[in-house]
Amino acid sequence: MELLDFILHVDAHLLEFITDYGVWIYAILFLIIFVETGLVVMPFLPGDSLLFAAGALAASTGAMNPYILVILLFIAAVLGDTLNYHIGKFIGPRVFEIESRFINKKHLMYTQKFFEKHGGKTIIFARFVPFARTFAPFVAGAGHMNYKYFLSFNIIGAICWVGSFVILGYLFGNMPIVKDNFTHLIFGIIIISVLPGIIGFIRQKLKKAH
Repeated sequence: MELLDFILHVDAHLLEFITDYGVWIYAILFLIIFVETGLVVMPFLPGDSLLFAAGALAASTGAMNPYILVILLFIAAVLGDTLNYHIGKFIGPRVFEIESRFINKKHLMYTQKFFEKHGGKTIIFARFVPFARTFAPFVAGAGHMNYKYFLSFNIIGAICWVGSFVILGYLFGNMPIVKDNFTHLIFGIIIISVLPGIIGFIRQKLKKAH
């Protein structure tokens, strides 16, 4: 419940962090993005909404420099995916046969199928899809994707993901209509983010039905 409250009211909690920890907010945000993208067992941490809220608070409070924010969180996202890739490579394909309460097998298998369809571009697409962005680099490592090939998509995806959400938050997050309806906006971001996965799941079920 505390995690859900943090996700839905991420702006208020980040503001508390800024008040309590000052410049250390950069380290807190860096750690959250790094862990969410770097550890396959932590896919539930906020991503899109966190980046948007960080950009919005950078504009409204002036406590964070948007340029530093984008650069640091870009680095966190790249390093996170890189760590996840190497963990997947170390564990190898046998991960698909391991029964573990810490790794959601359905999400893992869905990401693998997405890889089979879209190839390396999955690393870019997955950045914008909750859970998938955590599992994609792991699956890439387990599938022994060429690291240089992976790294190029990793960097492009991180630039697009971090840059777009932080900048959008910085430009529009301070508008009265956005500030007054921030929780609803977070709901909207979450729904739009998971929509591709839901559509893919429905299509898969319909194919099986036929």
